[in-house]
Amino acid sequence: MHNADISRPGFAELMQRGELFAEKCPSREVLKHVTSRWGVLLLVALRSGTHRFSDLRRKVNGISEKMLAQTLQWLEGDGFVERISYPVVPPHVEYRLTPLGEEVGEKVEALADWIEMKLPEILAGKQEKSSQHRPPSARFQG
Repeated sequence: MHNADISRPGFAELMQRGELFAEKCPSREVLKHVTSRWGVLLLVALRSGTHRFSDLRRKVNGISEKMLAQTLQWLEGDGFVERISYPVVPPHVEYRLTPLGEEVGEKVEALADWIEMKLPEILAGKQEKSSQHRPPSARFQG
């Protein structure tokens, strides 16, 4: 790489952002973990503080034990969640966001909040779109 390449406009920004559109960029894997349905819900749930595994399972309704464990492992591996294990019988494990997890949790919570606020518009748009795809005879039946 030539020195001129380093000074060209946008290089620093590109290096900071990563190459999200590149197939092998590691940021894609992190993005997948954070923006998966369960990743978003767990990050938002953990914003309220430290939780035990069973608390998270109850709070994030519909998640299986396997998906909860897997998603927590992904988020822990990415540095967003801290797993705290207490040496007691029976085992006592808690999860909380790291400072980096707090930052990403804030971002995904903002997206989740936006979706919830716009849900009536989103559902109306979906309903309108689905009624356009019905045959004319089905549209005018009461």
